[in-house]
Amino acid sequence: MEEVRISNDVAVIQKDANGHVGISIGGGEPFCPCVYVVQVFEGSPTALDGRLRPGDEICAINGRCVRGEKKTTVAKLILQIRGDVKISFNRLDGDLEQGLSLDIVLKKAKHRLVESMTSETADALGLSRAILCKDLLVQKMKVLERNAALHQKIIEQARALYKLYSNMSLTQKTFGDILCEMASREANAAASASFNRFGEFHRNLHRIQQSMLAHLDTIIKDLSTYVDKAVPDTKLTVKKYLDVKFEYLSFCLKLKEMDDEEIQFGEMGETLYRVSTGNYEYRVMLRCREESKAKFVRLRTDVMEKIELLDQKHVRDIALQFGNFVERMRAAFAECQEHLQGSLMEIPIEVDLQQVTVKYNPSGRLEEAEEDEPAAVEEAKEPEATPERTEEPDLLIDF
Repeated sequence: MEEVRISNDVAVIQKDANGHVGISIGGGEPFCPCVYVVQVFEGSPTALDGRLRPGDEICAINGRCVRGEKKTTVAKLILQIRGDVKISFNRLDGDLEQGLSLDIVLKKAKHRLVESMTSETADALGLSRAILCKDLLVQKMKVLERNAALHQKIIEQARALYKLYSNMSLTQKTFGDILCEMASREANAAASASFNRFGEFHRNLHRIQQSMLAHLDTIIKDLSTYVDKAVPDTKLTVKKYLDVKFEYLSFCLKLKEMDDEEIQFGEMGETLYRVSTGNYEYRVMLRCREESKAKFVRLRTDVMEKIELLDQKHVRDIALQFGNFVERMRAAFAECQEHLQGSLMEIPIEVDLQQVTVKYNPSGRLEEAEEDEPAAVEEAKEPEATPERTEEPDLLIDF
């Protein structure tokens, strides 16, 4: 292990209402020559003071030297003191990089692998790991994935609706252009005006639908921003969080293995060399675990806030965007209805029906041929002169 630097310091801790300073200690006789801080409890007087940290060696309590004492003796001494506790200690000036050994790197890789497995599979493979109980971020991530999938389905439906209305709008515009062109070629003034008005009506329908499509396109872009930018950015933060999480769990697992090793040697009545020389490696791991936990908690808070904001944005934007779109559709359809009612008219279309083409019977009665006496009819029939063809007026039919 690399050289560990230490420095002397003194902390005056004011006890809480229960008479505690908020630390747990380890080491001490008969195995370790020094007593050191194992954990500083969150929100405790020691944590609020901020000077005493895990891995620091406790040298004296209110001026009394505690080197070579048992940890239970030191704990009783702290409890017996009334009022403030003056703790002299050797600060461990270690950093996180010093504890990132190959063993920690391999443990991170193992935790990353186990993360994608079920607990039963990991147990069957004999993979030891540290876990977080009741990790709320797991449920938050499931909510995020579900919201992203819902947004993706809404985007697909909105794009299909956009394509449908776009095709309908293009059809209306085509109808309008054709009718206006017919109006420009029509010789009859009344028919030309009617064609022109009806063509402009279709063009107005096209303009109204284009306005509605522009609003729908804005909604699609907003939803796409959520799926393509907001969610990936949050997942990137989650990826960084998972890296720190696996690092923190690796330090926890390493300390558990070192504790088990000490217990095993203690049951055999033997002392580990690292323990008998001050247990510096263990204390460095304690410091690294504390720093890693601080990073882990900070990133987890950041991720939780981002996911919470995205969840609120999901609920708020979905209701707001589609409420506005429904209102825009209602207004567009009402405007189309007004144009339609104002454009209901008869368009005069002249159709030439020549009698040489269509046999016209003004009486409306069907003629029945006499099948019993066909010969007599022919005998009585006299040759008739072919009459001269006269021009009949064109028949106008109004639709």
